[in-house]
Amino acid sequence: MTAAAKRLTGDVFPVIFAAPSGAGKTSIARMLRRTRNDVEFSVSATTRAPRRAEKEGVDYFFRSEDEFRRMIEEGELLEWAVVHGNFYGTPRRNLDAAAVGGRHLILDIDVQGSRQVRTQIPEAISIFVLPPSGRELARRLTGRDSETLEVRQRRLSAAREELLAVREFDYAIVNDNLERAVQAVTTILAAERRRISRISALPAFVKSLVAEVDEQLARG
Repeated sequence: MTAAAKRLTGDVFPVIFAAPSGAGKTSIARMLRRTRNDVEFSVSATTRAPRRAEKEGVDYFFRSEDEFRRMIEEGELLEWAVVHGNFYGTPRRNLDAAAVGGRHLILDIDVQGSRQVRTQIPEAISIFVLPPSGRELARRLTGRDSETLEVRQRRLSAAREELLAVREFDYAIVNDNLERAVQAVTTILAAERRRISRISALPAFVKSLVAEVDEQLARG
């Protein structure tokens, strides 16, 4: 990329991923983290118990309800919500760390949380991940052997409601193939980095162009 082209690349911004449970937004977010050096995955805090193979600080920050409530009271969370009886939230420090490192913060959150983030951070973009079909969504949800039938039914009912929120988002992608879904997100990021309102260096660059054109005009 030439120096001039770099001037027309906007600053980094947070990227919100939301979806009904089972649509695969976490898989997309994690592949982006593995394949790009300009993104950082936001690890959420939660009060739910760890599932098999989940690791502290990698999948979630697992906290007691008392500790989570303290984080809320002290303003340590960018957003939080109660989902299926458990608390989930995004530590505000995640956003600060990504900004310092010049990386997009990838927020893998639910619809409730996305509403809070978009209110606080208007420059964030939001992407809603859709499953390829309702049957496939049900298969993914009911295939989790770590949960009871009652829990799976509750999750499927919640997913139905979350699907209706898609129009609140900036973009929608269908996760029928992980690589294609990640490519779609990559295209979105490339376009958003070139949105005029995001390019802080644009006024100075255009001013220099105009000055150079004026110089040529003056020479006749």
